Amino acid sequence: NEGTRLEIAQQSYNSGDYRAALEQSNAVYMENPRRLENLMLLGAVYYQLREFDMCIVKNEEAVAIQPNFPECFNNMANAWRATKCCHQALALNPLLVDAYCSLGDVLKAQGSYRDAYSCFREAVSISPSCATAWYNIAGLFMKWGDFNKSVLYYKEAIKFKPAFYDAHMNLGNLYKAVGMCQDAILCYQNAAQACPQNAIAYGNLGDAYYEQGQLDLAILSYRHATTCNPSYVEAYNNLGNALKGSGRCDEAIGCYQTCLALQPNHPQALTNLGNVYMERSMLDIAASHFMAALTVTTGLSAPYNNLAAIYKQQGNYANAIACYNEALCVDPLAADGLVNRGNTLKEAGRVSEAIQDYLRAAAIRPTMAEAHANLAFAYKETGLMELAIISYKQALQLRPDFPEVACNLLHALQCVCDWDDREEKFIKVEGIIRQQIKMSLLPSVQPFHAMAFPIDPTPALEIRSLLMVASRFGLPAFSHSSRAPIKTDDITSRLRIGYVSSNFGNHPLSHLMGSVFGMHNKDIVEVFCYALSRDDGMEWRQRIKGEVEHFMDIQILINLNGYTKGARNEIFAMQPAPIKVSYMEFPATTGASYIDYLITDKFVSPLKYSHIYSEKLKNQDVLDPVCPHNRADYGLPEDKFIFACFNQLYKMDPDIFITWCNILKRVPNSVLWLLRFPAAGEMRLRAYAISKGVRADQIIFTDVAAKNEHIRRSSLADLFLDTPLCNGHTTGTDVLWAGLPMITLPLEKMATRVAGSLCLATGVGEEMIVYSLKEYEERAVFLATNPSKLQSLTNRLKAVRMTCPLFDTARWVKNLDRAYLKMWDLYCSGRHPQHFKVVEE
Repeated sequence: NEGTRLEIAQQSYNSGDYRAALEQSNAVYMENPRRLENLMLLGAVYYQLREFDMCIVKNEEAVAIQPNFPECFNNMANAWRATKCCHQALALNPLLVDAYCSLGDVLKAQGSYRDAYSCFREAVSISPSCATAWYNIAGLFMKWGDFNKSVLYYKEAIKFKPAFYDAHMNLGNLYKAVGMCQDAILCYQNAAQACPQNAIAYGNLGDAYYEQGQLDLAILSYRHATTCNPSYVEAYNNLGNALKGSGRCDEAIGCYQTCLALQPNHPQALTNLGNVYMERSMLDIAASHFMAALTVTTGLSAPYNNLAAIYKQQGNYANAIACYNEALCVDPLAADGLVNRGNTLKEAGRVSEAIQDYLRAAAIRPTMAEAHANLAFAYKETGLMELAIISYKQALQLRPDFPEVACNLLHALQCVCDWDDREEKFIKVEGIIRQQIKMSLLPSVQPFHAMAFPIDPTPALEIRSLLMVASRFGLPAFSHSSRAPIKTDDITSRLRIGYVSSNFGNHPLSHLMGSVFGMHNKDIVEVFCYALSRDDGMEWRQRIKGEVEHFMDIQILINLNGYTKGARNEIFAMQPAPIKVSYMEFPATTGASYIDYLITDKFVSPLKYSHIYSEKLKNQDVLDPVCPHNRADYGLPEDKFIFACFNQLYKMDPDIFITWCNILKRVPNSVLWLLRFPAAGEMRLRAYAISKGVRADQIIFTDVAAKNEHIRRSSLADLFLDTPLCNGHTTGTDVLWAGLPMITLPLEKMATRVAGSLCLATGVGEEMIVYSLKEYEERAVFLATNPSKLQSLTNRLKAVRMTCPLFDTARWVKNLDRAYLKMWDLYCSGRHPQHFKVVEE
């Protein structure tokens, strides 16, 4: 402890071992810089070592604490008196080298550095082998920032005194400061050899090894330091860091605890110990250590940053942001801190503020690829696609091997229909995916993006499988309900169904599922909705809330998110219900071994494609309601045939767009009506169409509209052209309800087959499904040039809207209940999940 070290320092001083006394006394000073008796001792030690400048500094510190301390003034007087003595000695003997050195020390203490330098130079001119003078000259050049001369003169000192401990140490510190760690290591080794019992040499040697990543040698050096000085606080803390870096966390904890036993208020040890506990997900214990660190220091940003990370992980964004604010007060130019605060602001929905943090971070550290990457993610989230693309490209320029950026850049380019070198880019991204899967790394491609990528579905399935493995927590298993069959005549044994989504609000999911939750047969099914997002106050949320009963143990849990924004797939990874089902919003397999079923239908997911699904398949359909408008309201031509596609632009690819261009050229009195979704794609698509021989006035863009208006205006078009790469799903439902026929081309993946299923569910859909791009083009031209054929199809579609399976919600939910009961019966009988089809009565 502090008192013991001070006692050892005094004993060392009394025995003439001034270096040992200095080491102990400095350790006390680090703990308590205002301890008077230690400041007095330090002054005395420096006096004996002839470092009069430091003698005066320490006595001045003591006087600042205790102005009426005569001993301090006496000690300073002795140091100043040395000046007079030196002058008298030199008057008697102008060749007295030691007198010049002593006078130089005093002048240096007074701040007269140039005069001090003259004294030291005079000393070496008299005696070129005076190591002390060379050492002091080196120190002055170090103070003046002249690295090269300082190194040169420390080497001179060592040449004349090979065992010059201080010279080796200072030279090592110089090398370490400029990143020449290997040279620093050699200097510290020489210092340790010159003074084998001096712990600081081994401590510095350990630091140099640690910076080089040579952790085993760092550990040996730190252990040697603690052997030389069992009270060496910093060595224990640094040894803990080296052990932690080597994966020996239990030993690291022991070192941090020893450090804290010696100095309970050691802020770095408290912070480092908190880090270990945070990595072990012991967040409360970690937080207590970070808070303790903050009570003993005001100069560290790390505890604030770490506390912020804990708060963020717990979803407490307000406290996380407050901690990042404090950290940035300590270090306003910390680019990492700005990026971390930006990430938290973005997650809290404050994206514009996050963008400002990323911009500041990039301005402070222009070469920080992460700042540009996160800026790109934020721009993309706010729809500023062109700016996002610029930032993604900057990030890749700074770090070419940045897979997350490469994959997201490709998706951003796809969103704005930038198809330059498209095939080459997809080959590169598929290569990234395959390499990451091979190495069992978390894939950089987001599953929702991969769904619309023209890549092999097998890697896409593996992307999702790896994501699910990565999302698991090491938590104890849930205790599930007993395998008791549901008694349809006993309301107390109803099947409990839980729906989990972040999109209970103004979102396509709620538009499609809005009536479902209240239409379940309440005699046999009890429904719960678990919202993962705040109430947006819209009618959709209110309607769903009004249909939900209460919360209890759940037997079947429905994942309505999949891999869309706001999802919490970790919930399903923890298996809180015996049966887990994926449905609705994510039109693809989850790839999760513990998601038991996927609700789909035999067209969307034929059994011949079951190898690309991880779930067992169950057949099901869709829904939604509406009214009409007129073309003039939207600047649409009254006398032209209107082809329309209201899908987001990322679903388009050159193949389908060239097909559309061919159709427009073959039907000259026609236009193509598209959405600015996003607006950044409009210019490119217009230019692309013109390059393919389409007239500029044949492409019409319109803004995204509110749900009801969107459905209303859809009926103004003559024919909907679907995108094969990824169909219109909610959009497909909307246009069919509006009575607008479509043409769709199903491929292999689920996302390419949904529109075909919607068409078939109308009962008149065979004419709307084609099986090649050539057939797609011919069918569109045929319907556009044969008004009676198209009118017949339109009339039949409108006539069946109130009776067809697609929009018969009650029938659909009744079959959904049958599906859930079948899943439960299979579970109760002890059988594994299996593919099955619901057969209506």
